[in-house]
Amino acid sequence: MSLDSLDKLFLEELKDVYNAEKQIVRALPRMAKAAESRELQQAFTQHLRETQGHVQRLEQIFQGLDLTARGKKCKGMEGLLEEGKEILEQEGEGAVIDAALISAAQRVEHYEMAAYGCLRTYAQLLGYSDAEKLLQQTLNEEEAADQKLTQIGAGGVNQAAVAAGGEEELE
Repeated sequence: MSLDSLDKLFLEELKDVYNAEKQIVRALPRMAKAAESRELQQAFTQHLRETQGHVQRLEQIFQGLDLTARGKKCKGMEGLLEEGKEILEQEGEGAVIDAALISAAQRVEHYEMAAYGCLRTYAQLLGYSDAEKLLQQTLNEEEAADQKLTQIGAGGVNQAAVAAGGEEELE
């Protein structure tokens, strides 16, 4: 497809984030299961429910544009989730694994915030007010998820990770 209009760019980005959200829906249960912190497990489980809602909102947007909801492979999200998967395969201290999961999850959230911020702006410029509202709602939830992860890290996970490491030197 030739990107010769904002409408086409909007559609391409919409397909990309739709696929990204579907990838996240598959990844979050594994992340929740791997987390040691009960609070982090709950945050991942809550965000799974929100992410399922994000998929539904995107489907609403596609429907509102008289288009079939389908994605195109989001390679950026695939890479971020692959890095997260590497964490799940590591052995180590639970608190350190949790800190790594928070870091990986925040990279995902920041990617999504960038995508939804751009899409919301494109929807506004194109006069897609219903889509704009739905995209803003999702953007708000992504920002809240990022803040929650920051709070969990600051609220004890990162300190537990420091304590778990003792006095080891960096390799």
